[in-house]
Amino acid sequence: MATDDKGFNGDAFYRALETTVTARSTTWKQVATETGVSASTLTRMAQGRRPDAGSLAALSAWAGLNPSDFVDAPYKGVRPEAISQISTLLRTDPNLDAQSAEAVEAIVKAAYERLRKTDG
Repeated sequence: MATDDKGFNGDAFYRALETTVTARSTTWKQVATETGVSASTLTRMAQGRRPDAGSLAALSAWAGLNPSDFVDAPYKGVRPEAISQISTLLRTDPNLDAQSAEAVEAIVKAAYERLRKTDG
């Protein structure tokens, strides 16, 4: 991460945006059209460049992402546990019934427990 980035992880933001594009079965061209963000900006983001403030705002609104979730800085407040956020999102997803949400949650929890960093 560059020293002048104020802690913003543009790569993680792009990956989350890319996941949204895939989940919605849309194209980057459609994203550009719907958000007004140029295709060249989206291409530069794929190559590791950070978007300008207006593009960040438009893409965040389109994808339902909170840009502050991608900031890692000492001034940032305490975050809720990632696994609890995932659980909440799964249980409120209109595309999943309760049983399906529980199944996906069990898979994610198992993988998370296996892969998470520990202090030991």
